[in-house]
Amino acid sequence: MQNASTVISKEPLSQIVSETIKTGIIKSNLIAMFAGLALALYSNEIHPFQKLPEILFAMIGSILTIGAAGVFNNVYDRDIDSIMNRTKNRPTVKGTIQFKKAILLGVFMTLFGLMTLALASPLAALFGFLGLFFYVVPYTMWSKRRTIYNTEIGSISGATPPLIGWASITPDMTHPGLLGLFAVIVLWQMPHFYAIAIRNHDEYKAAGVPMLPVIKGFKRTFIQTNVYLVALIVVSFLFTSISLFIAIVAFVLSVVWLILSVFRYKKMSPEIWAKWMFIFSLNYITILFGTIIVYCLIGSIF
Repeated sequence: MQNASTVISKEPLSQIVSETIKTGIIKSNLIAMFAGLALALYSNEIHPFQKLPEILFAMIGSILTIGAAGVFNNVYDRDIDSIMNRTKNRPTVKGTIQFKKAILLGVFMTLFGLMTLALASPLAALFGFLGLFFYVVPYTMWSKRRTIYNTEIGSISGATPPLIGWASITPDMTHPGLLGLFAVIVLWQMPHFYAIAIRNHDEYKAAGVPMLPVIKGFKRTFIQTNVYLVALIVVSFLFTSISLFIAIVAFVLSVVWLILSVFRYKKMSPEIWAKWMFIFSLNYITILFGTIIVYCLIGSIF
């Protein structure tokens, strides 16, 4: 690995920071946060204009906190990232950002992110902290390199954004729709990341990361994927507390995903099957969350 202090980068600073904080992950998590936020507005019959400061603080605080998690993950994982093709060009690996500067960036984003979330509500800041903590410590620093259940452990962190969004609007966390949203994100992450692990099987194996398909094989991954897809079908009924329309959208998407998994697996290689599963996972979460956000915002305004 190159010495960070000796590297002179020709990349724009904005690009270096963007890659270090993982802007792609920030964007996807913001959609989940807004789904929780929109659901809270709709369920409590609150017009968005009544909560504009809270919405703004939730958005800015989430960006900073999620970005901080990405920074700490990149810093800690730079040894295994250097082995994998899809991560070997990250700034923390190439040395285009110095170790101390990356740490300072992460600390700065953490402090200001949590303070901004606290302006939305103290509960939102608590969920922001828990999401950051679970991603950095139980996932990145412990389970990722030690157990095949690293994805399950990491899913807890990935499911906190909608809790942040909801808590920014109201402290009442008992709505079944919120439970459904949380459960969907937890369950969705396993088929999504199993597909990534299959497509990058050799890289994870070389880096010594015990992903499920690397340790237990493709058949076990296929079976476990379908278990989570069945669970997604069951969880979709929780959305009836919001509307029958959203519940039907969630149900249909989950059933189609399961059918795709079963029938494509019989006709394709594991790698091609994983490609289809990955693509559908992105469409699933985009369509479902997009539907929730649009439906709830329209309902809140009109």
